[in-house]
This record gives sequence, C-alpha cells and structure tokens, in this order.
Amino acid sequence: MPVAASAIYFLNLRGDVLINRLYRDDVGGNMVDAFRMHIMQTKELGTCPVRQIGGCSFFYMRISNVYIVIVVSSNANVACAFKFVVEAVALFKSYFGGAFDEDAIRNNFVLIYELLDEIMDFGYPQNLSPEILKLYITQEGVRSPFSSKPSDKPVPNATLQVTGAVGWRREGLVYKKNEVFLDIVESVNLLMSSKGSVLRCDVTGKILMKCFLSGMPDLKLGLNDKIGLEKESQLKSRPAKSGKTIELDDVTFHQCVNLTRFNSEKTVSFVPPDGEFELMKYRITEGVNLPFRVLPTIKELGRTRMEVNVKVKSVFGAKMFALGVVIKIPVPKQTAKTSFQVTSGRAKYNAATDCLIWKIRKFPGQTEPTMSAEVELISTMAEKKSWTRPPIQMEFQVPMFTASGLRVRFLKVWEKSGYNTVEWVRYITKAGSYEIRC
Repeated sequence: MPVAASAIYFLNLRGDVLINRLYRDDVGGNMVDAFRMHIMQTKELGTCPVRQIGGCSFFYMRISNVYIVIVVSSNANVACAFKFVVEAVALFKSYFGGAFDEDAIRNNFVLIYELLDEIMDFGYPQNLSPEILKLYITQEGVRSPFSSKPSDKPVPNATLQVTGAVGWRREGLVYKKNEVFLDIVESVNLLMSSKGSVLRCDVTGKILMKCFLSGMPDLKLGLNDKIGLEKESQLKSRPAKSGKTIELDDVTFHQCVNLTRFNSEKTVSFVPPDGEFELMKYRITEGVNLPFRVLPTIKELGRTRMEVNVKVKSVFGAKMFALGVVIKIPVPKQTAKTSFQVTSGRAKYNAATDCLIWKIRKFPGQTEPTMSAEVELISTMAEKKSWTRPPIQMEFQVPMFTASGLRVRFLKVWEKSGYNTVEWVRYITKAGSYEIRC
C-alpha cells in the first residue's frame, strides 16, 4: 500500500513550522502541535521514528537541522514513506546546490511548494527524479554560498521524457569516447565452528555500472547464471555450454531493466542512465568459494598464560592477491603482555578492543602464513569466570575474484549510430561478516 500521506511538515529543532503541505482533509491543521507535545517536548525523538498519537501515525526523520514529519490517518507503508523522504531531500539538494537545512528552506520556500505539489498527489508519491522534474520546473533555487556544484541546465523534449518509457535518461548525450565500466562487488558472510564446519555462509553481491555513452543505447548483459544459460540454449536449440553455473537468489533490478524481456528470455536488457548507478543486487547461498580458511589453535596454560597459533590459507589462485587483510583474535581482558612471531605482515595487541590484530598488506594466493603469540595474563584474587571465546574476525578485499563464481559472459552495446564502445569489467570480493569460532 502506498504512503497515502495526509500532511507533510518541515520543522526546525525548536519545533517551529518552516513549511507544511496538507494533501487530504482527514487530519486537522493542528496535528503538528501533537507532534511537538508528545514527541519533541518529551525528548523521545531518538527512540522510534514511527509514533501513533490518537488516530494518526507520525513518520519523522531528521536531516541536518530540519525534521521532516509525514502524518497519515490510515495504515500505510512505512518503508515507502521514508524512501519518499530520502528521495525528496535528494531532489531538494539538487535544486539548492547540495545544501538542505533551515536556511535553504527559508530561502526557497516558493520552489519547495511547487515541488511538493509535483512529487505528491493527494498523498500518493509521484515522480521524484531530479532529471525529469528539472525539465519543466526550471526555476533555480537560491544556492548555498558553500556549494560549488554547477547548476544543471534544463534540456528540451520534456513531454517525451516525462511520459516516455526512458524517463531516467535524457536525449542528446554525446561523448568523445564511449565507455562502460562494470564492477561486480561481493561480500562474503561466514560463520565457521571451531571444528572447521560451516555454520552459515552466503554471498551478497551487486553490479555497479558507470556509463558514458552517446545517444540512447540498448545494452544486453549475459551472466553465467543457470536459468539464463538454460533459457538461452532452449531459444537457440543447442546444448548448453559446459562450465560452472550459479543460481542467483533474491535478485532485484534497477528500474531501467526490461523485466518483461527478463521473464521471457532471462537476459538483462536495459537502456542505462547516464553516469553511475546500481544495476542489480543478488544473493548466493550454494556453492560459495571461500577465499580464506583460518585454522586457529588457542591453549590456556594455567591462569596466567595463553598460546595462540593461527594459520590462514588463501584458497584463490596463485596469480591473485588480497589487499588489506586484517585478522582479529580476541584475548581476555586481563591481558598484560604479548609477544609475536609472524611469517608475513605485522601483529600487535590492541587493549581497547582486547584483540590481537594481525595485518597483512598484500596476501598472495595459495600461501599459508602463520602467527604465533604468547599472551601473559594478570592473576587476580577474584573468582575467575570462564572466558567465553568470541569468534575470530577477518577483513579483506580480493580483486578479480568472486566468491559466488559469477562471471560476465558478454556485455553488448547497440546504438543506431553504430559507434565503437570500450567495456571494462572488474570483480571485487570483500569480507562482510567473516567469523571463525575458536
């Protein structure tokens, strides 16, 4: 269900109304008084961004020194309401030169009223794209003196842009060199037991694109996903090529992707926005290639000594390497002194986090560096509580490696003028929550 907002208020930190807009007649004009009395004056602003007072619900968010409050009188989609606020603020910033605060609102209240009438109709969100709205709301806002962002000039063909299917891209773009940059960025989430068995493992990924293409190009992206390859082999009446295939879960696309064509042909076809955008997000739960295996051994020698031995094996290819590898091994709070021996990188004890931190700037593939540490503990007279060993945590970044095995098979660019295009593809795997119990 959409937002169906009855009113929207812009308040300063004192609770004064800067701008308000009533979209429906099911709430009174004094609803902001209830917000001040029951939320602002009771200092409960940081507890929950959704509050119910009487028969109305208040959704509020603080941006800089301004509170944006949406009032609804019926059941509404809270996530949609906050998404509307975030995109509305981005729209205002594009008009105001990147600033959104109390001064920017006071200097641009006429423009804000005009925008509020366009981006919401009878309480329902409408088009919030700055590129589209600037085509027919050409008034320039009063820019902040601290902003150096140049103002965007309006472009023609506003009606075609607003009503057409490609509202996220304007016509007439020209580049001397037509390039497409594609990044596949994955985060590995792992929880491994002390015996080496995987308790939880998944990969969340996203495909980021940066397009500098002239005209109105049509792009087609092919991946090594199982369903897409099977559908392609059916359409071409030929057996599927051998090779590793993966199954994508929880796939979400940018609005530019042709979903009808994806459902029928399982191909990602789209007319891209100009510049940088997120094409799709996905998740992998099966067949994950772990970039590292950690083998820890921790021995408690009495009440005052510990021995820590950690071996980390890089599973990826020998020609690749990881950057910024950090291994954090927890130790008891009463740690007094540590000594280390490492075959690669540097290690130290961090008293603030109660961890041994082992850093390796450049970690080659198919290697097994080790760290050995002797930890001396302070002996206390108090009754010793059993030390619950927190898991070892890892941070890393592996270029040109994907834990899911996802690969770009092709990226085709078609444009009626037939210009040549340069495509760049990059893979990056990072640690999300990479934990090993010890």
